[in-house]
Amino acid sequence: MSYFTRLCNSQTLTLLVLSLFSMTENAANAAGFALQNQNGAGNGNAFAGAAASAEDASLLIFNPAGLTYLPEGHSLSIAGTVLRRSVDFSDAGTTPMPTFALGNNGGDGGGTSLIPAAYYAYAISPRLRIGVGLSPTFGNKTEYDESFTGRFSGYFAEIQQININPSLAYRLNDTVSLGFGLNYARSEVEFRQMAPVAAATQRIATLKGDDDAWGYNLGVMFQFSPATRVGLAYRSRIKFHLEGQQDIQGVLNRNIKAALETPDNLSLALHQRLDDRWDILADVTWTNWSSIKTITATSVTTGLPVAALSFNFRDTYRVGIGANYRLNDAWKLRFGTAYDKTPVPSTADRTMTLPDADRTWLSVGARYTLSQQSSLDMGYSHLFFKKVATERGVALGGPFTQTIRGNFDASADLLSVQYNHNF
Repeated sequence: MSYFTRLCNSQTLTLLVLSLFSMTENAANAAGFALQNQNGAGNGNAFAGAAASAEDASLLIFNPAGLTYLPEGHSLSIAGTVLRRSVDFSDAGTTPMPTFALGNNGGDGGGTSLIPAAYYAYAISPRLRIGVGLSPTFGNKTEYDESFTGRFSGYFAEIQQININPSLAYRLNDTVSLGFGLNYARSEVEFRQMAPVAAATQRIATLKGDDDAWGYNLGVMFQFSPATRVGLAYRSRIKFHLEGQQDIQGVLNRNIKAALETPDNLSLALHQRLDDRWDILADVTWTNWSSIKTITATSVTTGLPVAALSFNFRDTYRVGIGANYRLNDAWKLRFGTAYDKTPVPSTADRTMTLPDADRTWLSVGARYTLSQQSSLDMGYSHLFFKKVATERGVALGGPFTQTIRGNFDASADLLSVQYNHNF
């Protein structure tokens, strides 16, 4: 991505990472439009206990304090996740937009995407560590046919957010480690719907914008005993002042601006070693999705509102539990499950392009030790989404009103690979 290229140097590793990010079309797999899969190693545990993990450099994104548990020298982790998401709509009594054909069910609104991530850490001293991570923290892409029944509410939406996360960690003593990170994020948003411009005449209406913004994250890790580790991590809100265009084919094109604030979250996690073979992992995470109610686009010229996307999100929680089993010196097996609550409060608030629902994760994976310096992680998760309905009202002025009624049936599959190397 061009904005990413401006931020990084031309070293070979950086170019490799950038080429992976340029292939990304994000699709949300955590509640709302958050991306849970920030690495490949956690996928096998459904990311349970991620803020208390201390296995490789990718822990940086979940809890920077964990950097103090990495070996001396340099640590590198490069991951990729293939995400296949299915979103099927079935009409259940939609009222047609006056003078327009009702339309069809829109086909599969999901798709397949590649989600990459890369992390690096260095031990300045036994107590002090630094690191940096590159990953997409939020994202979603939903696309139906242009003849979709819900096209006047929205048939295409894409959010892409890439995050650069330099971090610092310090071990106070044998029990407590502290971590701090800055987050430089780039967000790009595009939304499309059909707009009636006359009787039986419709045009594609597009809203798009982008911006850069800063945030931070904090972490603390407690090693209460050789077998018990607890992590607490917080990631701040990031507020973007998007600037872009509103375009209606052949009708208008104007500059707009809008505010988008991605939510903060707080996670408490446990890593408990039971014996020489078994570990138990668990976590609970709160996300402040209620910070997103309505995204209003205003004209740069007049300052007046020209479009609004209503979400009315509520705060959510996620709970996960997982286990690791050391089969032998080379293989570690992973298992996990999680429950992720949707921020969508009602059928009236469920949009066509973000038809979110409660979901349950079932995950398996493994780590294979290649040598003393390197390892390979593999993980697979299937996400079961609760079947949900929408009853979304559309009011586009004058006689152009509609109520979209229907049901959504969604699922997702994630397949991850991650390479780790210490040197």
